[in-house]
Amino acid sequence: QQVNIYEAKTHLSQLVEQARQGDTVIIAKSGKPVAKLVALSSSRKDFCFGTLSGKTHIHEDFDAPLPEELLDSFEME
Repeated sequence: QQVNIYEAKTHLSQLVEQARQGDTVIIAKSGKPVAKLVALSSSRKDFCFGTLSGKTHIHEDFDAPLPEELLDSFEME
């Protein structure tokens, strides 16, 4: 479906609902398509705390200072 900008502004909520239901709405200016209104795919999955329990390990010294020679390699001279 193609609509002009004026019609899109007037009926935006209806067009968004059409996109949410899977339709693609093309928005045109002077009859030339300039934008496409589509639903966002919900690729984000709900995070459940504890799903990595037992699958990861953090060493006790993970926050210990780095060796001096490694720190020196970051210096710009």
